[in-house]
This record gives sequence, C-alpha cells and structure tokens, in this order.
Amino acid sequence: MKIYTKTGDKGTTALFGGTRVPKHHIRIESYGTVDELNSHIGLLRDQEIEESDKNILMRIQDRLFTIGSVLATDPEKAVLKNGKERLNIPKITAQDIELLEQQIDQMNEDLPEMTHFVLPGGHQSVSFCHIARCVCRRAERMATALYEIEAFDETLLMYLNRLSDYLFVLARKLSKYFRAEEVKWIPQKE
Repeated sequence: MKIYTKTGDKGTTALFGGTRVPKHHIRIESYGTVDELNSHIGLLRDQEIEESDKNILMRIQDRLFTIGSVLATDPEKAVLKNGKERLNIPKITAQDIELLEQQIDQMNEDLPEMTHFVLPGGHQSVSFCHIARCVCRRAERMATALYEIEAFDETLLMYLNRLSDYLFVLARKLSKYFRAEEVKWIPQKE
C-alpha cells in the first residue's frame, strides 16, 4: 500500500465509498478528532498504569477505530448495490457503553466523594488522561454537529459521552494510584 497518493494535494479527501469532500468538512473534522483521541489514549496506555486499565484502554481504541470508520463513510454509499453494508466491522453496542459504565462504577467505589471540581494535573499520567478527556469532549461536539446534518447511529454519540466520563474517573483513579494531590477548584476571590 502506497502511503502518498497525491489525490489530496488540492485540499480534498475521499470518504469510504469514494465521495470526495474538502479536508475541512465536518465529517473529516469528526473522524479526525476521534483519531486524535485514539492517539492520546495510546499515549495514556503507554504509561506505567495497571495492566487491567491498559486492557480497557486498548478495547476503547478498537471501538474508536469503529467510530472513525462509521464517521468516514458516506451515508449514501454505506450500503453496496447487493444490499450488504460497506463496512464489515462490529457496531458500537449497548454492551460497549455498559462496559464503560461498569468501569466507572467500579473505579468510583474506591475514590473519595467529589465535593468540588478538581484542577487537571498532579502527575504526568493524570494530565495525559485529562487531555484525552478534553479531546473526547471535542470529538463528541464535532460528532453531534455532524449528526445534526447527517444522522448516523446515535449509539456512537452515547459512547463518546460515556467515554469522557470514564476518562474523568480514570484520571481520579490515577491520582490516587500515583498518590498525586487532587487539587480542588475553589474560585479565588480578589
């Protein structure tokens, strides 16, 4: 497979199905942000964290490739002439969302109750997790903007929403794991 094709030299790119769109198209922004999120999660997975967390993060990365593939497919060309779907990949399911919710609940059991917002930081791995959370929120915003123009399976939106919650709670878990101080946000008064 050749890496450079030169077909995008004039500022367009092809969706799955062959439709060409500008590289700044909301669909490209959507799956590009999901790809960026996937890279940040890879960086987080490379940290010295528990193996069980690494395994969940790898599963999340797989699901993000699925989401990116769906978002990169022209909805008008998602089904082939023979009636089969163009993408032969598993769909995002309720079970994928339930896994994130189970992980959130499990992590929360061992964390102190939140009484304030917390400032991101305290340890490099915690910061990487917060950055991934922020990119996840941006991916969700981009995907919802696309959804308003061209609807797709809303389970993808639910997954991204739950994933940002998961990443927030994982950041709190990592703060505890690394014995990093969780700094409460208390608005400064003049």
